[in-house]
Amino acid sequence: MSHPILFDEEAIQDFQDYLNQSGFSKVFFLVDENTHEHCLVPLLQELGELGEMEVLEIEPGEASKSPEVLVQLWMALSDLRADRYSLLVNLGGGVVSDLGGMLAGTYMRGIPFVNFPTTVLSQVDASVGGKTGINLDHLKNRVGLFLNPERVYVLNRFLETLPFEERRSGYAEMLKHGLIADREYWKQLLQLNIKEALPDTIMIRKSIEIKSKVVEKDFRESGLRKILNFGHTLGHALETVSHEEGEPLLHGEAVALGMMGELLLSAEFAGMDKEVAEEAAHRIGDHFHDVEVTGDPERILEVVKQDKKNRKGEIFFTLLSDPGMVKQDIVVPESAIFNVIMRLQAW
Repeated sequence: MSHPILFDEEAIQDFQDYLNQSGFSKVFFLVDENTHEHCLVPLLQELGELGEMEVLEIEPGEASKSPEVLVQLWMALSDLRADRYSLLVNLGGGVVSDLGGMLAGTYMRGIPFVNFPTTVLSQVDASVGGKTGINLDHLKNRVGLFLNPERVYVLNRFLETLPFEERRSGYAEMLKHGLIADREYWKQLLQLNIKEALPDTIMIRKSIEIKSKVVEKDFRESGLRKILNFGHTLGHALETVSHEEGEPLLHGEAVALGMMGELLLSAEFAGMDKEVAEEAAHRIGDHFHDVEVTGDPERILEVVKQDKKNRKGEIFFTLLSDPGMVKQDIVVPESAIFNVIMRLQAW
């Protein structure tokens, strides 16, 4: 990666050195209500004196990834006299890092920022890879930038503050990393009882390593990086419709369901052995058995058709021919997608 990713005590020391050496005019922390209470206070106690600093707080949840909130944050930075020598510290999950990266990349045409991801999902996915953005009228990440932070600081102890559902949400992305890149890692992850135990730093590092290797070769998602979309074409549609229905799925929950559906499509359109695909889908389902697909299947299909990776009226998927073996740009007909949505609703 073009920026350092540091862990635990090494991360704290590097951040202190970075602040001392860079001479920022002011430090701004972007938090949500949860990370303000559970993460910022202990982090500041550990860091000691930071000089001039301000805290920008947003409401937790996907609704904050909106143009309206972004404008509010631009105005807050301006009112607080942030300049090009200010630093933005994104302390939170994927919403904070996505929104914060977009904020830093656009305010005064760009100010430096670092990420302190506080959830499993943001540690293994959202804070790594340079994607920032906001949603537009319920459409996921419709407006955004490819922009790397100066640094990413991963503190495993933040995960201890998470409820089970948030831990499991990030676990889904880790399962994806195993499925697309490392069969043995996939098997190892299946042994983790996410309800009882946290992913350790070794597992977090492994997922970051898998994603980082892909992003290094294809930062702007013109080719290889598309393999990271496995589970997301269908998953994003399920997530979008769940928000419209007022029964929002967590991102990882939607991706888990998306992977289950796309495993079934892999057997039909990518040459994956049907029994292998069914077993893998059921293994994911064992961890997400209480998560339901809500919404009209026709509406879910309509959102799939609006996916930004589609072109010329055709729907493109990233599918598997086997665990660890990915096929990109597979065209799947609407009828097959609709049938899979129906299957997921009856699962």
